[in-house]
Amino acid sequence: MHVFVTGGTGTIGSAVVAELLAHGHTVRALARSEESARLVEKAGAEALRGAVSDLDVLRAGAAAADGVVHLAFGSDYSSAEALARSIAEDTAALAALGEELVGTDRPIAAVSGTPWIPGRPATESDPLPTDGPVGGRGRAVNALLALAGRGVRATAVRMPRTVHRDGEGGFAGLLTDQARRSGVAAYPGDGTQRWPAVHALDAAVLFRLALESAPAGTSWHAVADEGDAVRDIAAVIGDRLGLPVASRPVEDFGPFGRIFALDQPATSAHTRETLGWTPTHPALLEDLGALPRS
Repeated sequence: MHVFVTGGTGTIGSAVVAELLAHGHTVRALARSEESARLVEKAGAEALRGAVSDLDVLRAGAAAADGVVHLAFGSDYSSAEALARSIAEDTAALAALGEELVGTDRPIAAVSGTPWIPGRPATESDPLPTDGPVGGRGRAVNALLALAGRGVRATAVRMPRTVHRDGEGGFAGLLTDQARRSGVAAYPGDGTQRWPAVHALDAAVLFRLALESAPAGTSWHAVADEGDAVRDIAAVIGDRLGLPVASRPVEDFGPFGRIFALDQPATSAHTRETLGWTPTHPALLEDLGALPRS
């Protein structure tokens, strides 16, 4: 299969590109800079120059491919306004990619997030939130999945709160970054809320499986760890960085504060049973041990 990948140089994307190439697929990856293009080509893929906002480039990439993996998303989480811009850009990109594939029966696997369900772990059958700070992203993914009725084998691979590798990435990575800036390994509230997690290399396997065989209109959970208590995550960060660990108000965590404070475990039982996905790489708390000591 010749696969067009957006976001192919990120934490998840670089792992997905390597996974696809290792299993006999060829890859053309979107590259917004010379440096990104160099990384793509070094990995053994072809670079297509352009940004995720270049909709004509996205359409061209999808038109020339046998399948698409969409991972690109803005990295500016400094404010609610910046997050809203990233969601709007992602919505337009998903719509352009999906429309290009209408009537082809070709697959597109798009990144999404696990939902949060009060009182229990979220499952693959639970709906994505369509309101709140990330509701726009849920609406965009739902619109893509609806293209199953128009000849697109669209699937959503839902990422947990932390996709990690070598101790970096995801919500845990944001806590680490904040700890380095503030001098405190902080967590919101009492820290008993749980965040699910997955190693990037395990997530990459699930993207490949979804692209190769998942039915149209389906959602899958890339969840290896059902939920680690946030204060336990902060404790490991504090230990590695040599910093005190303490609770801080939700407001101290910026636009993600409300989400950080939620108890949001998730399960992947259906994904494992149906697609044969088996995570094999280190769990989050173990992987955080790769952070260099300060």
